[in-house]
Amino acid sequence: MNSAPPVSPTYVEETRFGFWFLQSHVWQHHVLRVAIDDLLRLVGEPLPQAAVLLDAGCGQGRSFRLLQQAFAPARMIGLDADPHSLDCSRREAEQQGLEVELVASDCAAIDLPDNSVDLLFCHQTLHHLVEQEKALAEFWRVLKPGGRLLLAESTKYYIDTWVIRWLFRHPMHVQRSAQQYLDMLAAQGFEFTDDDISYPYLWWSRSRDFGLLERWGLMRPKPVGQRDETLLNVVAHKPL
Repeated sequence: MNSAPPVSPTYVEETRFGFWFLQSHVWQHHVLRVAIDDLLRLVGEPLPQAAVLLDAGCGQGRSFRLLQQAFAPARMIGLDADPHSLDCSRREAEQQGLEVELVASDCAAIDLPDNSVDLLFCHQTLHHLVEQEKALAEFWRVLKPGGRLLLAESTKYYIDTWVIRWLFRHPMHVQRSAQQYLDMLAAQGFEFTDDDISYPYLWWSRSRDFGLLERWGLMRPKPVGQRDETLLNVVAHKPL
């Protein structure tokens, strides 16, 4: 359906359909909102005062209002490598009446100082990146000691499905399972417990039947540990 987009050394650009979808109500309401609500639940404890929040891979800025409402940062930074997306983010921030600093930078080489961010929101970004370990090392570098990585990611069991392959483009050779993402976080030094993790099994992430068989009572939902997880949400800490 979509011709293959140019491939950067560090990330795969979105298809035309994907770029359109990322500005849709469906994306903002059924994907972004749900992920941010779940991450806020996982954070649990009081948030840092006057927090600096970085939205790494902010795309078209559809997360800005939701992040402001959920985490009330004193300073918000949106980072993306795509100039067109940053233009859209700028307009979105203006329409929402929000002050958002926009940075044109790749996640594998973030143009921010060391230890400068309290909260780093990374939503559906890692699976677009070729150099995931480098990006994670940069997340570690810019986070303050005690800072938190708010990660919401799709796993290979969602990315490697016919619907996603047909409509979107991703670097398929770097896709990971939920456990492989958690292992990568731990290898970088991030700390988390089982209470910091959730495995949403949302209808849109199950491209075989979109959960219809369960809703029609024809199949019992499989519990965590007995299914291939399609989504991972985790709040990981950089130790003090």
